[in-house]
Amino acid sequence: MGEEEEEETLEGSEDLSDVAYGLFEILLNRMLREQGRSLSGLVEGGTDFRDDLAAIFARFASDYPTLAEALTARFGSPEALYRLLTGGEGVIPTKTTLIYWIVQDAPHFTSEEMDDEKAGKWLIFLQGDKVDELWCRVRDATANGELGISARVSTAKQNPESRDERKVIYIYTRDWADEVDVMRVRERLREMGVVDRIGYKRNIETFRGEYSEKGKKVTYYSA
Repeated sequence: MGEEEEEETLEGSEDLSDVAYGLFEILLNRMLREQGRSLSGLVEGGTDFRDDLAAIFARFASDYPTLAEALTARFGSPEALYRLLTGGEGVIPTKTTLIYWIVQDAPHFTSEEMDDEKAGKWLIFLQGDKVDELWCRVRDATANGELGISARVSTAKQNPESRDERKVIYIYTRDWADEVDVMRVRERLREMGVVDRIGYKRNIETFRGEYSEKGKKVTYYSA
């Protein structure tokens, strides 16, 4: 499928500027990571990264001109995007309204490498006023290689697939059958303050559309 056909398909399913922003943020995080930096580190450290953002936006505009035009039409300029990001968009869950998930991969791992037949995740459900603090701890521990291969958190953007008003943090491990590693991650989460019992779900159940219902549990581990 060519770029124009792909963009027409995306536009038919979701507002084009929403899709454009999501793709732009993926590129932004990828290119920052290649430089050994992170969006959260720049924002929380108060580092001026306007020039970096402008250069990455120029790359995005060159590769995806129609998507870049949609972003410019909505936000006005890279400077406007910079203000959004430094205000917490894509960094703080409760201040993120343009994407459904914030993702943090472990060092030397990208989400594209995940083997969906083997991977699984610990699920932490919590109220919105509790999510920011815990996410920062989970994010930093994941970035430091102390937890699993990746983590993600739901944001303030209303997700039509959400089952209730709670937020959720996923902490992925590489292989659900590696119980030693799965429980190592659970113990580290307990050390970080997650002391209530939580469930672990294999990705294969998620892809089958299997969710916990009355009388039916799909969690593979509980601890």
